[in-house]
Amino acid sequence: MKYALSGICALFALIVVGVSVAGYDTVYQLAFGTFAIMALAIGATFLWLYLRRATPLALGMALSWAGSAGIVGWWYMVSLLEGPGGMSENPLIFVFLATHVIGASLHFRVIGSTLGWSTGAWFLIPCGGIALTLALTALL
Repeated sequence: MKYALSGICALFALIVVGVSVAGYDTVYQLAFGTFAIMALAIGATFLWLYLRRATPLALGMALSWAGSAGIVGWWYMVSLLEGPGGMSENPLIFVFLATHVIGASLHFRVIGSTLGWSTGAWFLIPCGGIALTLALTALL
């Protein structure tokens, strides 16, 4: 934990310095491009683990990371290309959201079964989060 916290602080400090030297937009592009690539690599690793039957969490993790990579990669490309009309309000981004939500649901299901809880309703956790977010957004 000490290593992880030190790494977070060091990376944040590096980002702050980067913003002051290269500007926010440059650091944003670099950071989110890196995030998308790393998320895709992590998703691929979990898919490999799933195919090797190494862990029951692997499919959920593969899908949730792949969905995250798709969402962040999409936003990265929109920003990099300066908001092309075809991407700005394209419903295809929701394919990545659906992939992420189903992956998270599978993940919660495995965690619940490991704890001895009923696995029938675990998919409702991330779906409920989305429903709550949509409801709150509609009220604004």
